[in-house]
Amino acid sequence: MLVTDLHHFLDLSEDAPGPARRLAHHLGNIVRAATAGAAGARWVTALPCRRRPAHRPCRGRISVVRREPPAPIQWWCSVCDDEGVVSNWADSPYDLRRRQLTVAGAVNEIVIGDETVAALRELQLLDPDCERLVFSMRAHSGGAAFAATDDDLDELIGFVAAEANHEPNRRRQHRLDAAFSLLIAAAEGSTQN
Repeated sequence: MLVTDLHHFLDLSEDAPGPARRLAHHLGNIVRAATAGAAGARWVTALPCRRRPAHRPCRGRISVVRREPPAPIQWWCSVCDDEGVVSNWADSPYDLRRRQLTVAGAVNEIVIGDETVAALRELQLLDPDCERLVFSMRAHSGGAAFAATDDDLDELIGFVAAEANHEPNRRRQHRLDAAFSLLIAAAEGSTQN
């Protein structure tokens, strides 16, 4: 079991070893996912497991449960034995808990593939509501599923388009363009229902 204090991974220096930076990124994503969902609920996120048993990627997804602070976030892989707890996560840059009440409209469930999910998790310019939407994605047989209002989906599409338009890396731009097209199709499908 990996027992971590998130404060030890905040503000890593540029010369920090690669494995430490990757672990910090993984733990940050776990905190984002856990805080994007409801407190007390156990659920399987769309986050892939980081382990490589027998030098092959684990096919599991990260499951999380969080209680109110100061309780640590518990996480575990749905397939392998990887598990852990993350403490001191509250009010960190990765904490996506809502700070105020919001009014929701009609919600549509959208299913997207793993490549699109990965592209959305890499977005740099998301506001907290869209970041919460991306990290609240749940594992699904088709990749990942998330619930979004039409307004939430339109806002996410805008962020994807903006980042794709300013992306100098062609490979990443193509991934963002594919994500944009898929989200547009989902938005058009939700307006026809």
